[in-house]
Amino acid sequence: MSSGNKTQVIAEPGKQEVFIIREFEATRDLVFRAFSEPELITQWMGPKDLQTKIEKLDNRTHGSWRFVHTRRDGFEFAFNGVIHEVCPPERVIRTFEFEGLPEKGHVSLEFLTLEELPGGRTKVTIQAIFRSLQDRDGMIMSGMERGVVEGHERLDNVLESLKN
Repeated sequence: MSSGNKTQVIAEPGKQEVFIIREFEATRDLVFRAFSEPELITQWMGPKDLQTKIEKLDNRTHGSWRFVHTRRDGFEFAFNGVIHEVCPPERVIRTFEFEGLPEKGHVSLEFLTLEELPGGRTKVTIQAIFRSLQDRDGMIMSGMERGVVEGHERLDNVLESLKN
């Protein structure tokens, strides 16, 4: 069941960053868990027509991660990064790299912050800074926004089940 909250994806012209902003009807501790625990992440991460497998998630300062998305036809593509800082339940700073590009090094730096709101709600802000404007625009054109929006809608359901 969707909460009615909308995901904002903000990419200002000429800037090498994207902001993803969304409010959730759950406490900051629950939202942090949903962004941190493998068994929860696999229930919501990405577009609804893809399955997410976590090959690695060392979710701590100086850790690393690797997630694989699988389409219904079996085609897989992966993402990975290093985790610079984990400060529960306030923030995570990590890198993000799509492994399907012909050239390595197209890495973005992501700042995930979770802000407590009145009424046991949480505001999530992700700021992703890209190496170049071309990298940022390529990410947007890849369909990233659809995956984020659908993932957040699925996350609403995961959070609701954690509250019960």
